[in-house]
Amino acid sequence: MASRARDRASRTVDGTPESIGPLLTRLRLARGLSQLRVAERLCATAGLRTVSRHEISRWEREERVPGSFWLSWLSVVLEVPLQELEAAVGVARAMVGAGPQPPDHQRLWLPPTAAGLLAELDTASGHDLRALAHAWLAGPTEPTPLPAPPGSGGRFQQVTIDIGPLEALEARLGDHRRMDDLVGGLDLAHHVDRELRAAIEVFGALRGDGVRRRALRLIADYAQLAGWVHADAGDGTAARRAYRLGLRAATAGGDRALAAHVLGSMSHLVLAAGDPHEALLLARTAHAGARHEASARTQALLLHRVALAAARIGERRAAYAAIAAAERAVDRSEPDREPRRLYWLDAAELSAMTGRCWAVLGRPLRATRLLTGSRTGTGPRTASIYACWLARCYLEIGEVEEACRVARRALHDAVRAGSVRAAAGLRQLHPMLLRHRDLPVVRRYEHVLATATRYLPSPAARGRPGGTRRAAGGVRSLRPAPPDTVAK
Repeated sequence: MASRARDRASRTVDGTPESIGPLLTRLRLARGLSQLRVAERLCATAGLRTVSRHEISRWEREERVPGSFWLSWLSVVLEVPLQELEAAVGVARAMVGAGPQPPDHQRLWLPPTAAGLLAELDTASGHDLRALAHAWLAGPTEPTPLPAPPGSGGRFQQVTIDIGPLEALEARLGDHRRMDDLVGGLDLAHHVDRELRAAIEVFGALRGDGVRRRALRLIADYAQLAGWVHADAGDGTAARRAYRLGLRAATAGGDRALAAHVLGSMSHLVLAAGDPHEALLLARTAHAGARHEASARTQALLLHRVALAAARIGERRAAYAAIAAAERAVDRSEPDREPRRLYWLDAAELSAMTGRCWAVLGRPLRATRLLTGSRTGTGPRTASIYACWLARCYLEIGEVEEACRVARRALHDAVRAGSVRAAAGLRQLHPMLLRHRDLPVVRRYEHVLATATRYLPSPAARGRPGGTRRAAGGVRSLRPAPPDTVAK
């Protein structure tokens, strides 16, 4: 009931009333329905076979507005009060009557300029993720034609183009991704930001539609990485701005699978911030919008995001279905056709992600089998986060000694990683362990913790380029924080 009450909220994040298109999309995705399935249920319920998938699509894009007859049946099929749908229709009609000025999120479909991209990176709020996701899903699948760059006289000049800077940035992207395996976001964010801005400047200097789209895809890749490292540094505002920019660039670059990956990363960020309902909507939108274009492992990653968010809400059936669908997607994977950005999504990572989902679903024995030793050869942050999950599972089955052993390993790796995200996982684990202070092994762990706490990273250093700041003080400085996930 709590889940249904939440998905019926008809206001956006900033408190403004929700229009009918985004509302229908959100309600449909919350129930795991395709547009075709909604059309079939409408026809069956109303006893008329006059609504097709294309009509549902037009309603969601607000090319048309459903009339009172179909609104009454939509309220039955989507299990939402009729008054709520009528209010959303009123919002849509008011927007049409207000003139041609589009909402800010519709800028997603405007051809980007370098100056505009930089301005968004510096000033965008990043709190319109739901509207952005809807605009991406409901919008055209083909990219908008790019404008000629300034100084080209309204059309691209036939001149030799120096793409050396673009190729150099492309080559360094892989290096930065692998650096992220070893270095925390507090140390890495400044460097990735610099590369992202350099990619935007290169885009502004290029001529030719094809090479400019290639630059936009590079910008989207760097923006996705920037969002990830800023989240790892504890700076949610910078992460949201980077992801927002990444979605815009991937959309303009014509890479729908990359746009879905950015949306999935948004879901990861929102889940860590404590909003699993919004995270589930974003993950379902990403999967629904790119399931035909995305590679098998991209689909598996998006399905794991759906599974984890659904598990957090308590939608067990949806979580089980997403886990099973992810396993089927992996079986179809062709390594030569997978994007380089998913180099880290190997069998061990997928196993650990599944184990994490089972842990949230209250299946610690099954989770323990998948988490034990699954990421021993990976970077320190990933090892620390999954070790925290494993320690929690051991606690749930009463193996306190094993939990302490794994927690000490997680603490050591978190200090090595310099990751705010890893430290957040430990903040949630510590109170669970310290309830067992009557055991000598826990008292020894508490002593180690008191010594190591000052070396754990703090998000207070997020505005400091190239440097990490460690939290001072003892155990009390480790205040409980929302648990985090680890996939890039």
